[in-house]
Formats: sequence, C-alpha cells, structure tokens
Amino acid sequence: MNVRSIVPAMLLAALLLTGCSSNKPRPVRGASHSYGQASPASSGAAGSAGTPFNDDISKSQDSRYRDGSDSVPGGPPPDISKLVEPVPKSEPRSLYGNKTPYSVLGQTYRVLPSARGYDERGIASFYGNKFHGYKTSSLENYDMYAFTAASKTLPLPSYAQVTNLQNGRTVIVRINDRGPFHEDRVIDLSFVAAVKLGIWPKGTGLVEVRGIDPGQPLQELPPPPVVTSGNPGIYLQVGAFSDADNAERVAQRLRQANFAPVRVIEAQVNGRNVRRVRVGPLADVDSADQVTARIEDMGLPRPQVAVD
Repeated sequence: MNVRSIVPAMLLAALLLTGCSSNKPRPVRGASHSYGQASPASSGAAGSAGTPFNDDISKSQDSRYRDGSDSVPGGPPPDISKLVEPVPKSEPRSLYGNKTPYSVLGQTYRVLPSARGYDERGIASFYGNKFHGYKTSSLENYDMYAFTAASKTLPLPSYAQVTNLQNGRTVIVRINDRGPFHEDRVIDLSFVAAVKLGIWPKGTGLVEVRGIDPGQPLQELPPPPVVTSGNPGIYLQVGAFSDADNAERVAQRLRQANFAPVRVIEAQVNGRNVRRVRVGPLADVDSADQVTARIEDMGLPRPQVAVD
C-alpha cells in the first residue's frame, strides 16, 4: 500500500518546522528559517541539554518553539575535526517534505527530481538553538551538530557540496529540511556546517551550492571556481529583458533613484539574447538586503541576488 495515500491531503500541506535552547546563547544573524512540509504528529524530542519536550507541529509558528528567537551556544565553537561529514549515498525520498509544488509566504516552489546538475551561487544563512531537536520537514530531528542543511528545491534527502566563495572552504551537507524562506538566501546551514565554512559567527556568507549525484564519486566533481582574493561581487538583478528599450527604461529609473552602479548586461539564455539589469557590486549582505527593500518600495519586482 502507498503510505502517502493513507495520510489525509490536509496533512501534506506546507506546515511549520523546527527549534530549542542552550546556556548563554548568542543571537543568530541572517537566519531566515521558518516553514516546511511535515505531518502534524506530535512527538517527544530532546533539546541540547537533554531536556525532553513535546514537538507539536500542528501548532502555529509563533507558539511551537520554546525560544522566541534563534541563537547558538555560547563559548568556543565545537571541534570540527572530531565531527564526520556525511558520505553521499542513494536514499529513498522522504514521505514528507517533497510535495511539489508547494507555497510559503505567497511564493510557490517546485522540488527538483534530483540533486544532479544543481549549481547555484548566492547567500547562505544558518540556524541553531531554536530549532535543535525539533522536527525538520522530512520529520527527522534537527541536529545543529550534524552537517545538514535546508533547501527550498532540492529533494529530501539529498546531498550537496557547499563552498564559501570568500575563503575556499568546502563542506558536504545532507539536505533534510525546507528553507530558508528569505528570497535572497539559497541555503540554510546547520550550526556546525556554518562553523566549518567560516560563516559563523557573522551569520551569512557567499557560497556556491552544488548538488551531488551519489553515483558520481566526489573526486570526479569539477572544482568550483573560487574567489581567492578580495570578496566576490554581490549584484541585484532587477530583471532580464528581451527588449533593449524595456531594459534601459528600468535601468534609467534606478539611476534616477540614485542607485549606483547600474548596468545593462547582454547575455544568452536558452539561445535567446536577453538584457540583464543589475545593481552592484554591493559592499556586503546587509547592503544587498537594504537595497532590495528600496527597489521593492519603488514598485519594481523583487530583485534576484547574483554572486560573481
């Protein structure tokens, strides 16, 4: 019997996900982890201090977790050398968290059929104490001391290689959760994955995320291009237009609003010539978030982050 068929359709809707606490927590900046897909079964779990609690995922987001905001443990970071990264292997798809399409906060997402060929650059965030021990979208317990991550579109479970483009550090993570539902973020890392990449304690970092096909040995993956001097450039792409006049009109609106620099870049997408209107490079992630808000206030579409 198909197990999914005995679960009421309403239980497969996108619900809320994971969280917990620890002594002397430090706030997490840049994290944007909040929603996922799961089953509303309540279950006992244990927080970082081993204290049992009940994870009732039928509750609303603002009442499900013990902590109101996310944080990470105080004191020095864990000794990463003693923690083992996951070895990619073929696994059956989780019964939960793979509904496609699904919608969160007014946006619709489609889960990819596999991680093979996935390659995206952008901004990474991470999540910690608030979600530690609570259920992920795949109904596994979130462990901030395991090398895992949340993705909006990669199947659950799957594996990815994440590279920090600012320092060249790389980590393998197992994707077992949905998020981050901040449109400018491409992946939400576990606490230890963020530590290994050097994204902790800042909160965000510029990364390349590459899906892993378990049938392809890691040594056969071509190395990602890594910026080894200075910082990668953060750009906001306000639109891609086939008509040159439309592209120039949007670019001119941005220039008149004192955004700088604004460029119209010609590119080919699926054999078609397009003009990409971009603002940047911007100084850092905070600047990108602020400029994004200003562009939206002008009535223009929310720009996409591009890292070059």
